[in-house]
Amino acid sequence: MNDAGRIKELPVTPVATVIPPANAFTVEPDPIPKARATLQLGCIILGYIGVYLCRKNFAVAVPLLQHDFSATKAQIGAIDSYATMAYMAGKLFWGPNVVDRFGGRICFFVVLAGVAIFGGLSAFVNSLPMLGVCYVANRFFGAGGWASMVKQVPDWFPARHMALALACLSLSFVFGGVCALLLAGQIAALSGNSWRAVMGLPALVLLLIIGICWLVLSRGKKITDDPSRPKNAWTYRRFLELVKIPQFWMLCSLSFTLTITRETFNVWTVDFLKTEGGGQMSTHMAALLSTPFDAMGAVGILTLGWLLDRLSGSQRKWLLFSILMCVAGLIFSLPTLVHKQLWMVITAIGLIGLLSYGPYSLLAGVFSLEVRGKEFVASVAGMVDASGYLAGIISGYFFGLILDHGGYKLGFHCLAFTTVAGALLCLGLNRPRKHSQEPVAAP
Repeated sequence: MNDAGRIKELPVTPVATVIPPANAFTVEPDPIPKARATLQLGCIILGYIGVYLCRKNFAVAVPLLQHDFSATKAQIGAIDSYATMAYMAGKLFWGPNVVDRFGGRICFFVVLAGVAIFGGLSAFVNSLPMLGVCYVANRFFGAGGWASMVKQVPDWFPARHMALALACLSLSFVFGGVCALLLAGQIAALSGNSWRAVMGLPALVLLLIIGICWLVLSRGKKITDDPSRPKNAWTYRRFLELVKIPQFWMLCSLSFTLTITRETFNVWTVDFLKTEGGGQMSTHMAALLSTPFDAMGAVGILTLGWLLDRLSGSQRKWLLFSILMCVAGLIFSLPTLVHKQLWMVITAIGLIGLLSYGPYSLLAGVFSLEVRGKEFVASVAGMVDASGYLAGIISGYFFGLILDHGGYKLGFHCLAFTTVAGALLCLGLNRPRKHSQEPVAAP
């Protein structure tokens, strides 16, 4: 019996000694050194800020264009609406058809070059329609920026740092908005309120940024030999897989409503402050006072991203619902606050940015990653963004039309009710199962 028992015990000891620790399978190596990954992330963030320098400068040019061309708000808003249509089409074109096929790195530089070229050309046109053509082309190229960035990031960071990396990436359009307003406002002040300078000079800054990005990214490690990564990431079969997922449609619907809010404030805040602020409100001052919307949005993005990682699905959707209901109340109060104390309306604009940017930024970031993993993220984010910018068209021409008929009181009251609709949509969000965040092989 002792020998038999000893025989049974013999295999146990060597087997036990070769079993690795449990966490050995969960700790993945960094794709590239952390310092290099951080440098490259900062570089593409800088590049996207450059895109915004040639995009949100249009908001500063809005009152100048109205004056120089004797144009109505609806006419100026129509330019933004056509540009938003081009942006929406670009989201569908760049993500599934170009970025997933040719890679994020090369597409990133094509995007920056296209934005710089058409941003610079807009300074030399002699009519609103020609300005519209240049701005439309500018926005079409800019539409590929986000997809080309989000395609690169998963190659630089392990999964355990992906949420934070994407949150930092979302700060690019927030800081881009702030920098664009500050730069364009300063250009307006130094150039005697010249819309040509406001629209054209930021392109020179973008050219400098392109040079910096080329020096950094062209020396980075190209990850192209990983056999586990599909060569042609996008197929229509994958699209059919996505449309069967309720979470995908919920993100598209929520993006539709939240983009109206964001685009309205991006385009019309400077004009709102200048129109309602009276003769003492200069274009430079109005641009400066508009920056809290984007600046506080950066805080909102990081804070909400940190919170959502620690909440259950039910807690997440009720938090988002509460946040957007507060945003709706603040928007509704803006037409009243602007005629009281200036600090009150500026505080309200900052709070709206703080509360609204978080939910908006997560749609094409973490939420898109959760739908079907990192191999789908560029295409999912592109389609979610495209559905949002379909709504962004409303914030251009149609919101301008509302302003022409009922002023900012009617416009912001309508926007408040739209935000309530977005809050209600949040109640339909459910946290996907954990396996949906894993990489998916090509079919």
